[in-house]
Amino acid sequence: MAVVALVGTLDTKGREYGFLRDVLQAAGVESLLIDVGVLGSPVMTADVSRDDVARAAGSSLDEASNQPDRGSAISLMAKGASAVVSDLVSAGSIDGILGLGGTGGTTLVTEVMRALPVGFPKLMVSTVASGDTRPYVGSVDITMMYSIVDIAGINEISSMILTNAAAAMAGMVNAQKPEHVESKRVIAASMFGLTTPAVEAAREFLEGHGYEVMVFHATGAGGASMEKLVDSGFVAGVLDVTTTELADELVGGVFASGPTRLTAAGRADIPQVVSLGALDMVNFGARDTVRAEFSKRTLYVHNASVTLMRTSVDECRELGRRIAARLNDSANAATTTVFIPEGGFSGIDVEGQAFFDPDADAALIEALTADLNPSIPVIRRSVPVNDRSFAIEMAETLHNAIQNSSRTK
Repeated sequence: MAVVALVGTLDTKGREYGFLRDVLQAAGVESLLIDVGVLGSPVMTADVSRDDVARAAGSSLDEASNQPDRGSAISLMAKGASAVVSDLVSAGSIDGILGLGGTGGTTLVTEVMRALPVGFPKLMVSTVASGDTRPYVGSVDITMMYSIVDIAGINEISSMILTNAAAAMAGMVNAQKPEHVESKRVIAASMFGLTTPAVEAAREFLEGHGYEVMVFHATGAGGASMEKLVDSGFVAGVLDVTTTELADELVGGVFASGPTRLTAAGRADIPQVVSLGALDMVNFGARDTVRAEFSKRTLYVHNASVTLMRTSVDECRELGRRIAARLNDSANAATTTVFIPEGGFSGIDVEGQAFFDPDADAALIEALTADLNPSIPVIRRSVPVNDRSFAIEMAETLHNAIQNSSRTK
């Protein structure tokens, strides 16, 4: 019988967790209750007590209860619960994890979920699931369900929501696992709508040479997910065609991935090919969400939900410096190659299109090549990024680097 870990505060949410346990049991699924509360007395007996959780964090329940603020207590119990649940997953003792809560409970339980492997069933019922869930989901496959009403008692609405959540989890843990597929070397690739032709051509080449290509949409979370996958050790090489998320990080767009973007392949010491795809743009939401300070900049309405802004000469120059700095800090020069498409960085950065700006592109290229470790090969071609021959050359270079790396390890 499948077992689901129910992680939560059994002092303030004990009744609701008891309801989940009963629905799961009716569906033929066992539960393992893990108490992460630090306030009042639990209203039901846990299988893993709050004392056990605190000890797993290298602390004690008294210390957790006496933290100077609630955030510190949440962090301590999340650390302990992450250790407990990770051990249970490693031992094969649980098949899924389910939690519920408001902002505090969601913060705690999703931190535990983010420590678990991709593919392991994770479901969070939350009062904040209808807003910006990125701080909770991060780059992990957490399913978020909006609770509609607060997690405060069992009523006509909450009983339906929690029943659906338990049924969804029962379905996840009892689902037939996918059949084993032939193991192939994995390539992680970054793509945007305006760099799709390049990535598609490169993928066709790489798949023809026996690789499995996993494509990540460069939307901030996509880049972060790609970096996490590289860190996990599953990837043989990275085809980082679309580094646009660095522009959003610099200027304040909506698709920033943070300061670890473009660093994982270097840490993992695996081959990577890096290009400048879509660095001609910063991404915002709908046109009316673009900040007033950018009203006189070159804007392009990509669709009703996405407005693009052309990066300036100064911004491009700084992007060149940042790319060079990250590659210099983390990359093994023997396994990294930079490809520069001098004819344009995206499908609209070519002559006759909205973002064509040779001066801005040249500023980025000049700064990048000036600051880059001279041991890192740079291949410059007078074509746009979506040129098919350019894309295939990137793919072939990555393939050769992987082959050479395999022979030397």
